[in-house]
Amino acid sequence: MKPNFKRQPLIPAIVQDPRSGTVLMLAYMNREAYEKTLSSGMVTFYSRSRQQLWTKGETSGNYLQLKDILIDCDRDTILVKAVPTGPVCHTGSPTCFSEQNLPADPFLFELEQIIQDRKQNPSKKSYTTQLFDAGRKKIAQKVGEEASEVIIEGISGSSERLAEETADLLYHTLVLLAVNDLSLEHVMETLRRRHLKKSKRQG
Repeated sequence: MKPNFKRQPLIPAIVQDPRSGTVLMLAYMNREAYEKTLSSGMVTFYSRSRQQLWTKGETSGNYLQLKDILIDCDRDTILVKAVPTGPVCHTGSPTCFSEQNLPADPFLFELEQIIQDRKQNPSKKSYTTQLFDAGRKKIAQKVGEEASEVIIEGISGSSERLAEETADLLYHTLVLLAVNDLSLEHVMETLRRRHLKKSKRQG
């Protein structure tokens, strides 16, 4: 089902973060903005004030990465599920409704956002920045080292040490994802897809 642009040339588009369910903003799409969003994977709207298309983030760098688009039963409202790469509101807030955008599994995604901030805004005092400066190969080696530590502690049976080493592994894995321009949501989608395929085979 597609939006009915013949009946309504400009259709309201509600943007929601699929990780948290938080409503991020409201804007409008015409047919061209809708089709560009689908083809590019970056959410694009029609600006009523400027009378032209605008891809969210084209000036600020805070894009909305498309995950899904749903159309309501009357075909006159669009629900855009998209992951923001930074603050959504022009004021610098996470949403245009003065809400925090905390994912359902908050801290791991929050940590990912911190890592992304270090990537975009390096700090000499930051260990994460030092890892990015060391390069992809060094980061991958660190993931291998931490994975070995997890194996060792898993065999030894030290629960506390296993938790600590697993935390180190998760952190360094997030850094490795970031340096490869991959998100935690991408990994989650892969897990969901595998689970769905397995469920279909079994059911």
